[in-house]
Amino acid sequence: MLGRWVAATRSCSTSAARAKRRTVPRLRRSSRAMARRLSPRLVCLSAEGVFFPGIRNVQVECVMELVDGTLVRLSSTCSSRTCPDCGVASHRVHSRYGRQLDDCPVAGRPVLVRLTVRRFFCDTPTCPRRTFVEQTDGVSEPYQRASSSLCFVLRSVAAELGGRPGARLCRKLSVPGRMRLLGHLYAPAVPDRAPRVLGVDEFVFRRGRRYGTILVNVETHPLVDVLPDRSSETLAAWLRDHAGAEVVCQDRASAYTRAVKEAAPGATEVADRWHLLRNLSLAVERVCHENRACLRKYAEQQRQTHPRQLTLELVPTTLIVDRVRRRHEVITSMVETGYPISEIARRLGLDRKTVRRYRDTDFDVLLA
Repeated sequence: MLGRWVAATRSCSTSAARAKRRTVPRLRRSSRAMARRLSPRLVCLSAEGVFFPGIRNVQVECVMELVDGTLVRLSSTCSSRTCPDCGVASHRVHSRYGRQLDDCPVAGRPVLVRLTVRRFFCDTPTCPRRTFVEQTDGVSEPYQRASSSLCFVLRSVAAELGGRPGARLCRKLSVPGRMRLLGHLYAPAVPDRAPRVLGVDEFVFRRGRRYGTILVNVETHPLVDVLPDRSSETLAAWLRDHAGAEVVCQDRASAYTRAVKEAAPGATEVADRWHLLRNLSLAVERVCHENRACLRKYAEQQRQTHPRQLTLELVPTTLIVDRVRRRHEVITSMVETGYPISEIARRLGLDRKTVRRYRDTDFDVLLA
C-alpha cells in the first residue's frame, strides 16, 4: 500500500513538472508579444529632425558645444532657387557666405546657427536683378539675425506682453540676442473700405501726454487701424479715404462727432453701451455729491419715521454676513466698555474711519 502511494505521488509530480515546463515558455512568449505591442516604437531621429523638424532641404553638418550654448552648422541641399523678381529658377551659383542666426534654446541653453547660404545668378535677360541670395524656408528670413522659429516666438511674446515685460521673460527663458521685440511686429494691412459698423475710441500712449484713436470692426471685432492722435482732422481724413461706414459706434467726444458729420454725413452715430453706463453712473454720482446734505437729512427723517427692523431669518448666511456681524458685535461691545476709537482700530487692525462707521451704523444698514 505504501509503495503504491509513493509511486502515484511521483507520477503526479512528474506530470505537473512536465505541464509547467510546457506552460512557462508559452507564457513567456505571450508576455513578450504583449510587451512588443504595448511598447512605443523607437525612431532614431537625425540632427535635422531634432533641431529643425519638418524642414526639408537642409543638412546639419556638425553640432558643437560651446561654453555658453550650442553651435549648429547648417547648409542647404536644394540644387536651385527661384529669383524673387522674375520667378525663374536658377542653378548657377555665384558665391557662398555664412549667416549667423540665433535659434530657440534647447534644454535651457542658447542655440547659435551658422547657415551657409549661396548667391545665385539670374540668367533672365529682362530681369533687373543679376544675383540673388537664397532663403531657406523655415530657417532664415530676410534681414533677420534670428531663425524663423525664434522670430515667431519673439512676435508672440511681443504681442502678448509688449516690450520690457517680454524682454524680461525672454531673458529668463535664455533666448539669445538683443531684445528688440517691438521691431518684430508688423503693422496689419488696412482695408480699402471701412467696415459697415465702425467702432471709434481713444487710447493712451502716455497718460496725460499723448493719446491716439483706435478703429475696430464692431461686427467681427478685428482691429481696423490705429491713428496717431485723437483730433477730428485725422479721423475725418481717414473716413474720406475709407468710405463705407454706415454706423459709427463711439463715445460722446465732440471731436469724433465733428469728424463723422464732416466726412461721413450719411452715417448713423451710436453711443456704445459702456460709455452710456459710464456717463449715467458719473451723472448720478455727481448729483448725489451735490445734494448729499439733503439726502442725508431725508434719510435721517425716514429712519426716525419708519425704523427698520432687522429680520435675522431673512439674512443669508454667508462669509461676508458673518464677518460683518462679528465685527459689529466686537466693536459695539468695546465701545460700550469704554475703549476709544484709536485703541479699537489698533487692536482690530482697522482704520479709524471703519471703526467709526461700525459704531454709528446699525447692523441692517451695514448689510444693505
